[in-house]
Amino acid sequence: MKAKFNNYFSIGQAILAAALFGMSAPFSKLLLAEISPLMLSALLYIGAGIGMLVIDSIRRLSKAKLVEARLTKKELPFILLMLVLDIAAPIFLMIGLTITTSSNAALLNNFEIVATSIVALIVFKEAIGSRLWLSIILITISSIILSVEDFSSFSLSTGSIFVLLATIFWGFENNCTRKLSIKDPLQIVIIKGLGSGLGALIIAFSAQQVFWNTSYIALALILGFFAYGMSILFYVSAQRHLGAARTSAYYAVAPFI
Repeated sequence: MKAKFNNYFSIGQAILAAALFGMSAPFSKLLLAEISPLMLSALLYIGAGIGMLVIDSIRRLSKAKLVEARLTKKELPFILLMLVLDIAAPIFLMIGLTITTSSNAALLNNFEIVATSIVALIVFKEAIGSRLWLSIILITISSIILSVEDFSSFSLSTGSIFVLLATIFWGFENNCTRKLSIKDPLQIVIIKGLGSGLGALIIAFSAQQVFWNTSYIALALILGFFAYGMSILFYVSAQRHLGAARTSAYYAVAPFI
């Protein structure tokens, strides 16, 4: 009975994570009118990291009993790879959003399920059921349709290619996070947010794409807290019971938001 409850609870967490992330594409598209892709990708993750850091501080100040395991040096390779992939993925997504529509980008984001599942199968030997294989095939076909700009000459949309590259990076990153999911999810999101965000910010400084409008920066940080921070927190928690492939499948509701 408890196992069944945990399963349904985890499914709920995965869907809630998708709902929160579903907000990111349309709102990011609006912010990109004023903020460069590099700067926005940095701010979204920094907003997630700061928000989770505040929640963690409140938890500590309230002296709530810590039942989660903390990360150790043993997980360092997965942490570093996770950070590198998390720096690259949102940058490619933001560049794609400047070229394609937010609805097209949101639908293409579902290719993350394919990338996550294939990596989970090949690298981590995670079992994939027949229904998930069917969804992988259908998503791949739909991604091809959305990516082709002109079927008569088979030319690909540049914006779609950038979005698909982002989903592939996130597919690898999801599996790295899966290896860490037994640890404190709040700590994972703090490291992901601040580490990836600061890395992307350094790149934005190097490319001279820094933006100082405080109102837009505040909006980007708030969006990052909800669409990235809270979303990743629920996603990591769901992965504990569902695994990387199944969690990504439930995450597919994100574009409909």
